[in-house]
Amino acid sequence: MDNVYDLIIIGSGPAGLAAGIYAERARLSSAVIEKEYVSGGQVVNTYEVDNYPGLPGINGFDMGMKFREHADKLGVNFITDKAERVERTEENGRTVNRVVCENAVYEARTLIIATGAVHRKLGVPGEEELAGMGVSYCATCDGAFFRNKDVAVVGGGDVALEDAIFLARACRKVYLIHRRDELRGAKSLQEKLMSLENVEILWDTVVTEIKGQGQVNAVALQNKKTGQVRELELQGVFIAVGITPSSGIFEGLVEMDHGYIRAGETGETSAPGIFAAGDVRTKALRQIVTAVSDGANAVASAEKYLTES
Repeated sequence: MDNVYDLIIIGSGPAGLAAGIYAERARLSSAVIEKEYVSGGQVVNTYEVDNYPGLPGINGFDMGMKFREHADKLGVNFITDKAERVERTEENGRTVNRVVCENAVYEARTLIIATGAVHRKLGVPGEEELAGMGVSYCATCDGAFFRNKDVAVVGGGDVALEDAIFLARACRKVYLIHRRDELRGAKSLQEKLMSLENVEILWDTVVTEIKGQGQVNAVALQNKKTGQVRELELQGVFIAVGITPSSGIFEGLVEMDHGYIRAGETGETSAPGIFAAGDVRTKALRQIVTAVSDGANAVASAEKYLTES
């Protein structure tokens, strides 16, 4: 039958593309389903990537295209469609995963969920326009580009505190902008942050606009308690108000933790034959290099499942 595979991969960011490459090399009958017309996931919106081995300073879009070109060269089967839900049925004593999309239905014995996650945004003027030009959602990815510059981190949780501490090592000045009068992050992180001389916390403060022409040069701020409005000159804004995993259509199918699919290094989820890779799964470090690793591990697990079940 058409549209029936050994493996279906949902998503073609770094995890999904790596999975597609490994599945093709394993000679599995597979397909990668992607709702967008361009592969690469979040990486294509990254101005520059400087921490992926062997490709220092590569443009994020170019990196995504290189990953896709590699997959195309091997003959990976890509389907442009939007997955809407997954149904599991028993056929001839075997579990089949049926992926219902906008345009067609696809079936496979195994499934890799590689739908990633999206950064929560502030929703203020200038944020979208200056994304990748001083506005960043990943200090680990982009912090090195702001050496000896003034930057701000927006947020008050663990990630925001970790970002501020990380940036303080190289930046001249780091402002931590938090809308409340106390931080939500771990006490140990707070203590470390407070000990840094080049970090200043702006309490009860929100960003109302990010300013710049082609590059961030200032943020407009408002104190929530006093109503005072002012402008702060800087070169970078790191937004750390959380990320949202793109896992909604899989609710009830696999176990989750705050929206992240519970899965370890093998990618195995609570549902046999379904694996998770990349930012959508529970993990400590969400980076391109770990997403690629996840894709490879998930295919290895899928191969084992297909052999043993």
